[in-house]
Parts: sequence; structure tokens; C-alpha cells
Amino acid sequence: MSAPLRLMVYDRTCVSFPVGLSHAWRVGSVLYRRLGRLDATFGATSWTEALDWLATCDRSRTIAEIQYWGHGRWGRVRVDEDVFDASALSPGHRHAARIAAIKERLVPGGEALVWLRTCEAFGATAGLDFARRLADAFGAKVAGHTHIIGALQSGLHGLRPGSSPDWSASEGIRKGTPDAPVRAHRSGLRRPRTISCFDGEVPSGWFA
Repeated sequence: MSAPLRLMVYDRTCVSFPVGLSHAWRVGSVLYRRLGRLDATFGATSWTEALDWLATCDRSRTIAEIQYWGHGRWGRVRVDEDVFDASALSPGHRHAARIAAIKERLVPGGEALVWLRTCEAFGATAGLDFARRLADAFGAKVAGHTHIIGALQSGLHGLRPGSSPDWSASEGIRKGTPDAPVRAHRSGLRRPRTISCFDGEVPSGWFA
């Protein structure tokens, strides 16, 4: 039996001159594949493209891990200007069938991982709610960050389905409040739960 897939999607629309972040994400995807951390990667221009690819990539195999590399804000992630947030996880949403198809392919027992490697998606009140809903909707472990990320990636937190976030809604907020955040802190070596862009795993003890 073939091993479960480890998949990564990145936003390929961020291509401002001379070098946009999509170039860095694409190079990173190649490096991760050469290091044996990923089995396949895909540059998407919308969430419809991204979710369709995840639902259909090598249908004969289950999925152990999904990473998304792109832009995020509190409680949401984007492909270009296409937003994926808690509302996308509701039963009547246009992505509901796609999410159900992906969920069916995840390894059982809540052991699959969905990791949003974006800025502050799990920060503030909206981010905590998003994390909980994402874990429950996919029946999988989820991970995300509370800070602005780059080479260093701080505020990495994980959550298991059926659990509640154990991090503060104020973590990572530089200006504003958890209910009305304005600006996030940048990642740094002294910030909580910091890894680098070269780290390919979420520490097992970082899941609530």
C-alpha cells in the first residue's frame, strides 16, 4: 500500500516585480520536495483551484498532510484576493462539497494535518474561532501562526479536532485588541513558538 500523501499548495499570484513572494514559495516547494518532506505541490490562483487539486491529486492514496503557503490575516487566508475563512466551512458554502471530498481522503483518527503557513491566521479572537472550526470541519489536526511570518515563523500553534485553543487571543497583536486587531508583531527569536522556514514539522507537544 502506498504511503499517504503530503501535499502543499501555494499562492502563485504574488509576482510583483522583480521578485514576488510566489517565487520564494515556489523555490521552497522545490526544496521541500527534494528533502523528501512533500510528495506534490501546486501553485493556485483561487481557492476553487486549490481545493479541486487537493481533492483529486493521486486519488488512489490518502492524505496525511496539507500545507498552505500564502497570505493571511486574523481568521482568514487568501489566494490572491480570494478569501478562505470560517464562513467557508459552513454546510451551505460553495466549497462545502470540495471540503467534504478532501476530508474523505484524510488519514483516519484525526491524525492528518492541515498547516496554514501564513501570517497571523490563528491570531486574535477571529483566529481562535477559525482554528477550532477548521479542525472540526476537517476532523484533523490544524496548525497556524499568530505573528507576521517570513524566514522566522512565530506563534505556531496546533489544535486537535474537538479541542479548544489554549493560546491567548492577544498573542501577536502589536496594535489593537483581540476583537479589533490592527497590526501584528513580526516573528523573532524571542517570540513564542518560533520555527524557521526550513523547519518542516510542527512539534508534537504544540497541539492543544
